[in-house]
Amino acid sequence: MEAILSSLFRDYEQLAALADRTFEVMQRDYGDSVRCRRGCTDCCYAVFGLFPVEAVYLKHRFDELSGAVKEEILLRTVQADEDLQRLQERLARFDGDPRMQGHIIARERIRCPLLNAEEECALYPHRPITCRVYGIPVAIHGQGRVCWKAGFESGEAYPTFNLDAVYRKLYRLSQVLLEEAGANDPEKAALLLSVAKALKTPLTDLVRGEWA
Repeated sequence: MEAILSSLFRDYEQLAALADRTFEVMQRDYGDSVRCRRGCTDCCYAVFGLFPVEAVYLKHRFDELSGAVKEEILLRTVQADEDLQRLQERLARFDGDPRMQGHIIARERIRCPLLNAEEECALYPHRPITCRVYGIPVAIHGQGRVCWKAGFESGEAYPTFNLDAVYRKLYRLSQVLLEEAGANDPEKAALLLSVAKALKTPLTDLVRGEWA
């Protein structure tokens, strides 16, 4: 399994590197519109999920941190879980209305447990792909989206990072992961995990798709 994980991690890191290169090009060409700066943590409060392969990768990197740092982060997962539970309860009131649910999720502010007391990401070099492209135009479900702080003008045409294509690749990598691990339900490749759940779940359970 170690060889499989190494191969999947290399593939995943290539996707992350692509996201970084795209961000750098956008920052070079549209510097006035890309307003991500050190100390800006807007993306650290956005609600998003991790495909299984990304959750496993993040957990692997988390386990490399010192014990004290991990304990602090795990304490913050408690609040994140509580906030996510409240969000789920709100979304349940609009069951059958995906547009309203999407509106609620887009406006929700839940602090990522990786954001430390110094307002820095404890795993910044290994942060999820969603975080890497937050400040530039992206395509999700065929629609263009961008951080509200960015200076990109509505109605203008800009290069767009295709998150849909990346998500499809993450889904396929997750399928391989679960199949190689002998998971009982390979369809879990399509399920998204919160950062908090990924960090709290033992790595072996994540690899096998055994999360609550």
